[in-house]
Amino acid sequence: MKTNKIGFIGGGNMASSLISGLIASGHAPEQIWVSDINPDALTTLEHELKVNTSVNNDDIIKAVDVVVLAVKPQALSAVAQSIAAQIQQRKSLVVSIAAGISQSSLSRWLGVDTAIVRCMPNTPALVLTGATALHANNKVTAEQRNLAESILRAVGIALWVEDEAELDAVTAVSGSGPAYYFLLMEAMEKAALELGLSEGTARLLVQQTALGAAKIALESSESPEQLRKRVTSSGGTTQQAIETFEQGGFTELVSKALHAARDRSIEMSKQMENT
Repeated sequence: MKTNKIGFIGGGNMASSLISGLIASGHAPEQIWVSDINPDALTTLEHELKVNTSVNNDDIIKAVDVVVLAVKPQALSAVAQSIAAQIQQRKSLVVSIAAGISQSSLSRWLGVDTAIVRCMPNTPALVLTGATALHANNKVTAEQRNLAESILRAVGIALWVEDEAELDAVTAVSGSGPAYYFLLMEAMEKAALELGLSEGTARLLVQQTALGAAKIALESSESPEQLRKRVTSSGGTTQQAIETFEQGGFTELVSKALHAARDRSIEMSKQMENT
């Protein structure tokens, strides 16, 4: 990957995170190009990360092997159509991190022969602990798949799905998922205050507990159910809390919430198709 030239159209938070991750993993800054309509954002990227910048998208496409589309979904149609001729001429690999924009829309805007990888990253990519699912169309070569995966692996884990429709489920699980954990942490912190802990103590205990639980789960071969049972002593405090969760319909509520998020993702994609 280190010999490939990578261009980003859009220099916002996610693009900045990907670029930082690429550089941290050994990719040379001079092999990275970024364009953005905001000159201040480009100045910051150029000074802090030492990458190449331009306000002209065509300058980026001419210089690189892969183009990462990192603009807002509502702006992607206009941007994609404006660069389509250059993409087709260069036969560039296009990686889209725009939520809700299907490969059929991207192909319609960029050209039916364009090699496209659609990704669904999540916000922990901002701290290099992201989870990204990818799907490639049938124009993407094995080498291009490896390149796309390498880019997203720079900010966390990256895995492939066989069916593009799975990205709606990915959106519900990992795309929106950080907010679910924040909600639980928020609720636990409020309860801890009610129990008499100070705000600082409550927050730190909740944060460290979340980190520790995630670390154990990542490093263990056991399922979350098995891990939960290991720390739930019969008749103890944990069992009392778990039973209270279950009596409140916790599992069913989580399932209902994720189905709602998946359905909304499908709905939003259809709306974008019609714009």
